[in-house]
Amino acid sequence: MDDQNQIGSPEKKREDVCPGKKGKADLDSLRAQINHANNNDAAGPEYWRSLEELAGSPSFQEALHREFPKGASEWVDSVSRRGFLKVMGASMALAGMTGCVRLPLEPIVPYVRQPEEVIPGRPTFYATAMTLGGYASPLLVESHMGRPTKIEGNDQHPASLGGTDIFAQASILGMYDPDRSQSVMSMGDQRSWQAFLTAIRGPLSVQKGLQGAGIRILTPTISSPTLADQLRNFLKIYPQAKWHVYEPINRDNVLEGAKLAFGQPVETRYDFEKADVIVSLDADFLYAGFPGNVRYIRDFAKRRNPDGNMNRLYVIESTPTTTGAKADHRLPMRASSVETFARAVAENGELPEEHGGSLLAHALMQDLESHRGSSLFIVGDHQSPVVHALAHAANARFGNVGKTVFYADPVDANPINQTESLKDLVTDIRAGKVDLLVILGGNPAYDAPADLDFANVLKNGKIPMRVHLGLYQNETAELCQWHINQAHELEAWGDARAYDSTASIIQPLIAPLYNGKSALEFVALLSGQSDAIGYDLIRTYWQKQNSGGDFDSFWRKSLHDGWIEGTAYAPKSVTAKSAIFSSSNSSDAAANSVELNIRRDPTIYDGQFSNNGWLQELPKPMTKLTWDNAILIGPKMAERLQIKVEDVVELELNGKKVTGPVWIQAGHPDNSVTVTLGYGRKRAGRVGTAQGFDAYALRTTAAPWVATGLQIRKTGDTYKLASTQGYQSMDTPDGGHRPLVRETTLEEYRKQPNFATEEEPEPAPGLTLYKPYPYKEEDYAWGMAIDLNSCVGCNNCMLACQSENNIAVVGKEQTVIGRHMHWIRIDTYYQYHDQEARDRDNPKAFFQPVPCMQCENAPCEVVCPVGATNHSSEGLNDMVYNRCVGTRYCSNNCPYKVRRFNFLLFQDWETPQYKMMRNPDVSVRSRGVMEKCTYCVQRINERRIDAEREDRKINDNELQTACQQSCPAGAIIFGNINDPNSKVSKLKAQARNYSLLGELNTRPRTTYLAEVSNPNPELKS
Repeated sequence: MDDQNQIGSPEKKREDVCPGKKGKADLDSLRAQINHANNNDAAGPEYWRSLEELAGSPSFQEALHREFPKGASEWVDSVSRRGFLKVMGASMALAGMTGCVRLPLEPIVPYVRQPEEVIPGRPTFYATAMTLGGYASPLLVESHMGRPTKIEGNDQHPASLGGTDIFAQASILGMYDPDRSQSVMSMGDQRSWQAFLTAIRGPLSVQKGLQGAGIRILTPTISSPTLADQLRNFLKIYPQAKWHVYEPINRDNVLEGAKLAFGQPVETRYDFEKADVIVSLDADFLYAGFPGNVRYIRDFAKRRNPDGNMNRLYVIESTPTTTGAKADHRLPMRASSVETFARAVAENGELPEEHGGSLLAHALMQDLESHRGSSLFIVGDHQSPVVHALAHAANARFGNVGKTVFYADPVDANPINQTESLKDLVTDIRAGKVDLLVILGGNPAYDAPADLDFANVLKNGKIPMRVHLGLYQNETAELCQWHINQAHELEAWGDARAYDSTASIIQPLIAPLYNGKSALEFVALLSGQSDAIGYDLIRTYWQKQNSGGDFDSFWRKSLHDGWIEGTAYAPKSVTAKSAIFSSSNSSDAAANSVELNIRRDPTIYDGQFSNNGWLQELPKPMTKLTWDNAILIGPKMAERLQIKVEDVVELELNGKKVTGPVWIQAGHPDNSVTVTLGYGRKRAGRVGTAQGFDAYALRTTAAPWVATGLQIRKTGDTYKLASTQGYQSMDTPDGGHRPLVRETTLEEYRKQPNFATEEEPEPAPGLTLYKPYPYKEEDYAWGMAIDLNSCVGCNNCMLACQSENNIAVVGKEQTVIGRHMHWIRIDTYYQYHDQEARDRDNPKAFFQPVPCMQCENAPCEVVCPVGATNHSSEGLNDMVYNRCVGTRYCSNNCPYKVRRFNFLLFQDWETPQYKMMRNPDVSVRSRGVMEKCTYCVQRINERRIDAEREDRKINDNELQTACQQSCPAGAIIFGNINDPNSKVSKLKAQARNYSLLGELNTRPRTTYLAEVSNPNPELKS
């Protein structure tokens, strides 16, 4: 690992490459500047993206004068050449440094007999699914001549309606990852599948006589009906064997809360489309990783229309999230205090004044009473079982059950307490009761609770045979005698249930690249079917479930649709055992003690996506951090402890210590620290190994999510964090602030519907030096409208664009100096709740996606000396890559800062897997070329060819950009603005529609619908 990346090690002297990051966030000086501005009645920015911008620091003003950070044009780091090249494998796409690209000579062999369904240049689409946490995400995968290249949501599946999340979008890169396990391994040596069959037959034969008393199978959460059936049949063959379940991001508290309330585990489903009032108790249900988030986002966004019946969202949360950013009322609160708030609402109690939310609780109770049967309570998985039980009681009390809240049987095929299950397994290993341990996926040696010491137990437990099935030779595989390379879900047959319990079929898009085995095939081997094929296993199971009727027709329809009709569990009626629940042990810790929040990471989840470069470089929604996790604290706590951003501190909890860098996050509760899981890996791959710090070291079975008594100490070291939040500022260098985000309340909107355009009106259309072009005479004039009220900041559009348009990953070092390549970014702005009080501990937040605006009066075009950027007759700002000589004048003259320059040869031109992954309809850019959003011109041309062949115009619903198609909220609408009946034209005709920086007279084709919130009138003051 490079010294540069070691947390706590002194940094080697280097030039300050970004003025906006220089002396980053010295809280004392920034607070002094902010207070000085307040005391002198200086207005300051109403919306701000960083503490430097809020303070108006000289370094921030200097950054505004520069198009690129200082030193971005040179290679200024003498250390990181080796580190830069180190990550060229496993999704980094960084193959060389030369300016010229010489492609290898390769023979091209034509088909002797071309398959009938294969037409070169015409993709095919297949319905399938992927799982996360046991829940299936329904997908539609694009394939070019047998190569899966792009993932979309299945618009016919009720669980998604066409949307996706970031993990689904990035799974295509995971399949082509060259760091995936490529062979069977035994004790470090490459072996054959046949050798493993020979080795395992003996232990299985011995266990037959013992009825499997020494066999233990450890799996992650499973919702696959076929796999669950296989495991149950295996337990019939070996009745003394045990099936254990564990994964770190589990739903133990959810199931235990249901047992506490109803005496049985149940799955809770929500209908946000019918909810007028939503109460989130520390639940980030608008972000990837929350079960059902794609459908929940779609239903929630439908009710954010200010011209309709708009819902109202209350969020009580322990760390800033995207859900809290969309709240009409947000109350930051330590995680241990959420139970007190929930109890006050569920039991009609009074909230103590010290919680600071008594006024909100009182107004909330009145709001709930007036919306009985049309409200809902939703709880974060990490909250205690008592909070979940209280939410069930509250939903019953306000008449929501059966209307907005529904209960059904669990999606989990084995709904047990996973932490207790893993503890039982460790106990058996230590007692010498385990002779054969089979680990089907997962990585418990890395992510098991620290007090179980699972890695050492696995290593020293003297288990005669340990077998690991997995996609990577990870930390767990290293400690097993046998490792079997697993087939990716895009390579294997399977099935799984979505959050609504609908069974989805997982069908492969390609044969396994490395001859891996699926979990179905592996379990079949354990049951004596060594030659079983996944397809036969799936088909046979569902044939048993559908013995009557025409099975072939049923099977073909299920494969075509991607899901099996009629398989969702019916809602069930459950009765609460008691409305009184005793307080949990973690409730309301001492106010002066420091509390630790442990959360899943927004981009790499629990660590299973550590080696995915797209996700590593995707900015986290609130902090905009990439390539690292950080220790999040609030401004008050940072001031009290005299801690600055990027200071390395030591966290100590119950004798366990972890060091990591600090990030000061506006809106974070005081006396609370948040860390995210998934980093600090030792065997992740060339991308994920040694990134960040390992927060699992602080996690225990007794306190997996929230712990008190944390000690925090400064080490005196600093660590460079790569955050994109300070880049691409659109404000003026003279300190003037432009009205970028435009928002109001529902009450004010009804009084003044044209507020968005009245704030900064655009110049008259004829007031320009540009020669006008008659776009209205063309058949098509492409445009886009982005509804800020619907956008939830999920970042899905960024990954969809990256996948569709072959956008390179550049690595941490290049991100630090401003060279990240995303064509669309999500700006996060903050605003004081009270402009007079100016309290940074609970600001409002807003998300604004910013792609290329496709300006009709494009400032970039007139300054290009070689005509590399031009305007099309349909209004697109096109790039001619072969003309570009890299002057970067266009980027310097772009007020939106949406152009990206290939300073180095970021693309990998040699790795075979990446050649298979890329979209063949999009050029792969080389060094020295400027690139940007194209409105997915390749999709426009494809639909144009189809329309011309059929002698018609392109229909409004048949053309979608990648960002639009993937957006679960439906916030991005693209189409022909020359068609007055198109959806985009209707949106642009709304009163909320405005142009970003329209006062510059650039005439952008991309416009925004201003945000409208719906606060409770009782809380207006």
